[in-house]
Amino acid sequence: MAKTTELEAAYCATTYRVFLPGGVCDLRPGVASETLRCWLETAGASRFAVLTAHNPGSRPVDAAHNAARQAQLECDLLEAGYEPYAGENVADDQTWMDEESCFVADISLPEALALGEKYGQNAIV
Repeated sequence: MAKTTELEAAYCATTYRVFLPGGVCDLRPGVASETLRCWLETAGASRFAVLTAHNPGSRPVDAAHNAARQAQLECDLLEAGYEPYAGENVADDQTWMDEESCFVADISLPEALALGEKYGQNAIV
């Protein structure tokens, strides 16, 4: 349980930066974002997810492996009809490297969770 609590704290101490048309939006768990709310409203979207394929199980792997997994996630999203926007997960703790991510508007929670599971992720945003 202590490991889970530590991971949850680390995930909450991360900025989930998304590169949306019109600008950058920094998201933090539990913190409302007026920028994101306005973007979703303009896009006609009611939900979103931030997904990554980097570092499955929160265990660091080499850059080439992460890049290949991330490219496959992006292909999966495109094949499912989504338009993923680039993002990066930036931990407050500078010992953890930034991770590429995808911001996906209007993806269902079950589908986002399934993709997270497919790519070995402990959590999604």
